[in-house]
Amino acid sequence: MSTEYQAKIAALRQRHEQLLRKPNIPEEFGNGIYTRYQNPILTAEHTPLEWRYDFNEQDNPYLMQRIMMNATLNSGAIKWQGKYLLVVRVEGADRKSFFAVAESPNGIDNFRFWEEPVTMPEDVIPATNIYDMRLTAHQDGWIYGLFCVERHDDSQPADLSAATATCGIARTRDLRTWYRLPDLKSRSQQRNVVLHPEFVDGKYALYTRPQDGFIDAGSGGGIGWALIDDIEHAEIRDEKIINARHYHTIMEVKNGEGPHPIRTDRGWLHLAHGVRGCASGLRYVLYMYMTALDDPTRVIAQPGGYFLVPQGGEYIGDVMNVAFANGWIADPDGKVFIYYASSDTRMHVAVSTVDRLVDYCMNTPEDGFTTAASVETIKKLIEKNRKNG
Repeated sequence: MSTEYQAKIAALRQRHEQLLRKPNIPEEFGNGIYTRYQNPILTAEHTPLEWRYDFNEQDNPYLMQRIMMNATLNSGAIKWQGKYLLVVRVEGADRKSFFAVAESPNGIDNFRFWEEPVTMPEDVIPATNIYDMRLTAHQDGWIYGLFCVERHDDSQPADLSAATATCGIARTRDLRTWYRLPDLKSRSQQRNVVLHPEFVDGKYALYTRPQDGFIDAGSGGGIGWALIDDIEHAEIRDEKIINARHYHTIMEVKNGEGPHPIRTDRGWLHLAHGVRGCASGLRYVLYMYMTALDDPTRVIAQPGGYFLVPQGGEYIGDVMNVAFANGWIADPDGKVFIYYASSDTRMHVAVSTVDRLVDYCMNTPEDGFTTAASVETIKKLIEKNRKNG
């Protein structure tokens, strides 16, 4: 290898290392609910150089990227052996997504990918694309990953954009070796399925999002709930909607569960996404709600409107105007790390606490579903402040 080639590689590695070590700084002002951080925690440029470059001078004399990465997004999250781990959806320039694990010592910066991407075993019918894993450390002792499995819709052979979505299920003990279980059986397509962390009535419990097509929810009414007898042969037989869509709200087109809910003394904390149509396309935002400890299907609080939306440069990306989250971590001290993607391009973190999130859910007014109701809610707050003034 020539001296000049070695120097180019050294400069490339130095620049990459500077990116990986870049400290993340909290934003000075916020909404009091959570603290955002200034820098993305993962981008396509954070992926290992060995995934992108052939460092053999004879085979790659111009030191080109032989495999280009497009995005890092929609990451599952788990605290594992003292480290903050994300199972990241990495998308290549070929539009194929795959899973890769990145870890951080503090949850807000210095994320580094493990040496190789995840090798995910196939189901009986191979997938074209897999993505958006929700991680659950379940009461049964396994760590489960539930994710979307995309295949071409062969009932429409002439339409190369026609696709089907099912829920893939895999489990692991160490996040390195994954054991694939059969895909979830359901009467409808399923793109956002989340495993509840505890048994309910002795059964596995799923948060679902039934939809008629790959993109459109159609008759799907919102976030569903289903109990499963056998996770190794998971099949939805009965499903009920526990968090419905509503006209002229942030979730009028569709909504779906994000990561699995967090158990608190006051109830289960849920993070979800809502979608509405606007002039620029579909707008994805995050929202929260809470359900009862003794009945995870019973909603006990739901703040009106969104919880988090793209901000500043987060608005720009492959798919504009999107905030999406399928991973968060609650530390024993009550701190909560919320991992979200912006515009299907990069990963970010916002930090809050269990107490703050519970307060937000319990004491934020609900959506009254009309302009008149919204105005009355504002006037009540104004009057309260006058009395306290």
